[in-house]
Amino acid sequence: MPTISMFYGIIIRMYCAPGEHNPPHFHAYYQKYKAVININSCALKEGRLPPRHMKLVLAWAEIHKDDLIADWKLASKGELPFRIEPLK
Repeated sequence: MPTISMFYGIIIRMYCAPGEHNPPHFHAYYQKYKAVININSCALKEGRLPPRHMKLVLAWAEIHKDDLIADWKLASKGELPFRIEPLK
């Protein structure tokens, strides 16, 4: 699962597999926590992050929603997604 962004100790990854299950989503990791975020709604799908880090991830997802959708289309065809600028 390639890393597409990293910021404030948070790692953002997306599976690259043909026919990856919908809805479009990405995985966020911070220390022992992990969460799956729905790209379309920019909302938590499953898992958990500390509240402060969850806010950062959701803000980043809103800012980069178009990039995330483009990466999802690539990844769902088995192609490597592009890196996305981190939150600054």
